[in-house]
Amino acid sequence: MTVADDWLTAFPIQPATEAVEALCQAWAELAERPRSDFNPKTNETALTKRLKVYIENYTARQRGLLGMWAAEDIIGDIDPATGEMLEERRTDIVYGWNDSSRDLKLVFEFKRLGKQKRHRDHYLREHGLARFVTGIYGRRQAVAAMVGVLLDPESDVVPPIRELLAQKDMAAELKLRPAADGSAFTQPSVLFNAAGFDTEHERDSALAPTHGHIRVAHFFLPFGYPTTTQKPKKPKAK
Repeated sequence: MTVADDWLTAFPIQPATEAVEALCQAWAELAERPRSDFNPKTNETALTKRLKVYIENYTARQRGLLGMWAAEDIIGDIDPATGEMLEERRTDIVYGWNDSSRDLKLVFEFKRLGKQKRHRDHYLREHGLARFVTGIYGRRQAVAAMVGVLLDPESDVVPPIRELLAQKDMAAELKLRPAADGSAFTQPSVLFNAAGFDTEHERDSALAPTHGHIRVAHFFLPFGYPTTTQKPKKPKAK
């Protein structure tokens, strides 16, 4: 571990890993078969609300997790003088934990993710990953999570995202810190076995933890049955 990565020794990796594993287990159980209110056509907000409740009521209890789960958690800024809300956002799922010396607020930002370019832009740009860079998501936290809900096979979805991250303009937009080998991401993840890769980003001092940057683990969760965003082709007229 380098001096630049000393923050990892202080990061509460065990409770973060337990939260990630609980979330992945809950997803696998809910997504194992088609359900009328939890399926590839269900919108992101509905998926994450149901997933959070399932984790809290079943998975976390089974695993004995002591932290707090929230969905649609309100974050933002307020003017103390007037009480005016200056900025307001809602995170998809957050897991909170603390002990006498450390605290963790691990934000999971979900995006329904097919193989189309508009899906990649939605995942990476201002409404997705950029919220952990120039936005207020994960404020002063060392680690966050992007979660892609796969609507197409992973092999059609994830490689183009990695290719886009490697482009210079995207690296600049997302303030990417290069990995040890000079690439735009670290694969496999140094944080979580379930993650596909990590990216690391510089942040403004008002948003960053003390070491100045945030590491985002990227997860890609499939449904347990075939799905596709490709519309079926109409049969040719005879």
